Amino acid sequence: MIKALGIGDNVVDKYMHISTMYPGGNALNFAAYAKLFGAETGYMGSFGDDEAAKHVYSVMQELKIDLTHCRFCKGENGYAEVKLESGDRVFIGSNQGGINKNNPMVISELDSEYIKGYDIVHTSIFSYIEEQLPVIRKCAGFISMDFSDRYTEEYLKRCAQYIDCACLSCSDMKDEDIVDLMKLVVQFGCKHIVIATRGARGALVMVDGKLYEQSPCLVKAKDTMGAGDSFITCFLINYVGLMKDAVGFSKESGDKGITTISEYQDSVVKVSLYKAAVFSAENCQKDGAFGHGKQF
Repeated sequence: MIKALGIGDNVVDKYMHISTMYPGGNALNFAAYAKLFGAETGYMGSFGDDEAAKHVYSVMQELKIDLTHCRFCKGENGYAEVKLESGDRVFIGSNQGGINKNNPMVISELDSEYIKGYDIVHTSIFSYIEEQLPVIRKCAGFISMDFSDRYTEEYLKRCAQYIDCACLSCSDMKDEDIVDLMKLVVQFGCKHIVIATRGARGALVMVDGKLYEQSPCLVKAKDTMGAGDSFITCFLINYVGLMKDAVGFSKESGDKGITTISEYQDSVVKVSLYKAAVFSAENCQKDGAFGHGKQF
């Protein structure tokens, strides 16, 4: 069984038109979605001491996600204010991560030993984790980081050297510009994968320099919250899990069917992208990032 860890941001998404808050945040969503696939999952982040924090924490406990390395601070938990426009979520305000912004996580030696036990570690630009990336790099086998659409070239250069997978939100960009950006991220040191989600146009994914394109599984969305996060999580859980089994055949074995790691990898990427598109579409039929709403 693959083991997946989200490190960093957790928030509540406050749907102002219905006075309902849902658990969310990029790193926390990753842990929640990975759990839905049957992965052994943990989340490491900071919680405030308000009702929002209590709700998120209780939902993660209900999902049986390991929280043993979380921090607890006095103050307001992170939140984002949201409205829906024809099923498309629109952010209208936030408190910039709440307590997480003023209490950035510092990875201890015990945390490092804990991180070593996971196959995938995922974090985000909203996690205030930049200073800790070199530490995480030393103990994590595979690091994914979501840059959303908030990145600058300087920020990408700062972080890309420590990660295996960069995730970018590029819905308003032309494809040729997206490909140039992906190549730049690789040039900055990203070691393996660049995922560029494009909303209703699907995704572009670069794996070891090879470019793939995946059409979306279009549906009439109830709520697009978490569409990109669910796509990225599903792809990575499937891809990393399947590539753990990769074996290159000897020349004496013959050449019928799939016999090389590169052939196997190509098939794994395509299957993982297909599954990610389907799961993301299914997730757009849920309220919030993954349900569990509570009135506020």
